[in-house]
Amino acid sequence: MDFQNRNPVDCPYYLVSRVSLVITSAMKKGFADAGVTGIKPAYLGALWVLWLDDGLKVSELGRRAGLEPSTMTGLVDRMERDGLITRQPDPQDRRVQRILLTKAGRKMKNPVLEIVNTVISNVFGDVSPEEFDVTTRMLQRVLTKAQEGNR
Repeated sequence: MDFQNRNPVDCPYYLVSRVSLVITSAMKKGFADAGVTGIKPAYLGALWVLWLDDGLKVSELGRRAGLEPSTMTGLVDRMERDGLITRQPDPQDRRVQRILLTKAGRKMKNPVLEIVNTVISNVFGDVSPEEFDVTTRMLQRVLTKAQEGNR
């Protein structure tokens, strides 16, 4: 594929990055409009994983959320500062920390996921369920391939 003489809107990278920015902005606005404070779109992957399986090791949380260890350190620091999680030593290995949701972090699940559902429904409003499923599967494959290329 050669993009030298094409418009940016013909480039998947441009489109994915623009869509990401627009959806992130919509999430921020959704949180603000709903009065949901202390939640940032950057937290969503880690929070979502913890809502499904609380008490993970930092490394496992990062792996499941698709985040690099260097990214996880700062993210965990900020989420702890915002009162969403706590770190506790692993009972079997005190060198390892487990990440646990606080009461506030657990309480955020339903309001946050309602906002996510609303934003995604609005953004994909003109997309059929079949197109949505195909797009999701395609993006999952692209993400996997891109991650493999960066190892």
